[in-house]
Parts: sequence; structure tokens; C-alpha cells
Amino acid sequence: MSRTDYLGLEAFVAIAELGSFIRAAAYLNLSQTALSHRIRKLEQDLGVQLLVRSTRDVSLTREGQALLPQIQRNLTNISEAYGSLRKRGHAQQERLAFACLPTIATYYLPDILRQFSAAHPDLTVHLQDQPFGRIYELVQAGEVEFGISIVGAKHWDLDIRALATEPYVLLVRHDHPLAQRDSVTLADLAGQPFVRINSQSSNRQLVDDALGEWRERIVWRYEVQNASMAMTLVAEGAALTVLPALTASLSRDRLAALHFSDVEMSRTLGVVTRKGRPLTAPAERLLDMITDRLAHL
Repeated sequence: MSRTDYLGLEAFVAIAELGSFIRAAAYLNLSQTALSHRIRKLEQDLGVQLLVRSTRDVSLTREGQALLPQIQRNLTNISEAYGSLRKRGHAQQERLAFACLPTIATYYLPDILRQFSAAHPDLTVHLQDQPFGRIYELVQAGEVEFGISIVGAKHWDLDIRALATEPYVLLVRHDHPLAQRDSVTLADLAGQPFVRINSQSSNRQLVDDALGEWRERIVWRYEVQNASMAMTLVAEGAALTVLPALTASLSRDRLAALHFSDVEMSRTLGVVTRKGRPLTAPAERLLDMITDRLAHL
């Protein structure tokens, strides 16, 4: 397969549009000798003469006139495609997108992002605080560079690395009788009114699995969409709830958090990335900062 002489075609279009070897050479930042060489090489490769050069001007042969509009269109398309890709590439360099569980984002990220932005003042950070299933989707689609989520089922196109394990705790109001205990058992939950997160929540699924048969002995009085509303109901004395310890710490002034003594109830947090797609240097730095912080869980 023969190669297309793009440099020769560029020289041909410049001469045809500017009407002069001198002006075309200046436009392309070439010597007239180098420009003439490109044209001779192009004509030899094509096997036809494209230009007729006299002492005063330059004219196109019939073959040159037929070729010119085709090359102009193609060069314009190439230039537009190149410019568009270059613009997207620079936009990606100036923007870092990642996803994170809302609880982790709320508790850990403000200080981390402040430090990170101080070191990268020209970088825009786009954080998507999403539930764990959505985080996997965003990473798969390439909309974010990485995600901090719950370690779940393996995906063929994703790398998932565990970072920390976080226990679940029972949340009660400070004046609740159980609040005076050092820990609780599953039996302590029987007959108590509870609020739980909707059935699509990862927290709901993990808690239901850990409760086992005791799930049937609890009074499930409320179902809400997020942990914030669940904690508000607990603070009002309307119900109890089970949430990750980190979430519970956001309301430590209003609620007591009690660990379970007879069941292991926890979630594993990890980083999710696309296989075969290395992180940019800023993303690597931000992930390192988040990983260091989560190591203290």
C-alpha cells in the first residue's frame, strides 16, 4: 500500500491558494528549494504535473484543478478532527473526575480536596458522590478515572483493590436505654422500631444478610432513601437504625453508636479502576491521599 504524501499535498494547496512559491514557502516556514522539492516529489509519486510555474506566476494544470478541491476538503476535515481531539485532550488534562460513596465524600474528602487543589490550582476536580452500583457504572463508562466504593462482585473490565474495612453499628438516641451499654447483641434488637434504607441500597443488603433470622423479629417501621433521613428519625426518638460507623460519626453529638458483640457486620471499601487504563498523574496523587486517609479507619 502506497503512502499518502501529506507534506506534498499541503505544499500543493498552499501554492494554489496563495498563488506564489514565495508566499507559500513563507507560510509553511520553508525555503523555496525545500518547497520545490516537495512538489517535485508529489508529482513524481502521482505521475502527473500539477503546477505550471512561469517567471511571474503559478497556474494549475487540469489535473491540479481537479485535485485541489478534494484535497482542500480532506485537509479541512483532518484539521477539524485534530482540533477537536486536541481540545478534548486538553480539557481532560485540566479536569479530574472521580466517584465516591457519599458518606466517605462527606467525612473525608473536604480536607483532602483542599490540600489537593492547593497543589494543583489549575485543575478542576469533578466529584460524583454516588451509591456503590452507580460508581461501578461510571468507571466502566470512562466517565471517571477511579471510584471509591464497596468491594462487590468482580467485573471482567475492572480492577478492584480493597482499602479498608468499616464496621456497622447500632444507632440510638443518647437517652435510649441501650445507649448505656458498651455493646449490643442481635437479641437486643427484637421488638424495637427500626428505620432502614430502601431495598436498592448496599447498606440495606449488607445489614439484612448480617441480621439473618433476627431480621424477622425487628419492627421495620420506616423505610427511607438515605442515611441522613434515617439518622434524623433516630435523633427524634422515632426508631433505631444500623449504619456504617463512619456514617454514624457524622451525628455523634446527637446519637450513640454501639458495636455488635455477637455478629461480624462490616463492609469493605476499595478503589475501582478500568483494566488497562492507567490513571493520570494527578489522579494517582489524589488516590494516594485518599488511600492514606482510609488506612486509619
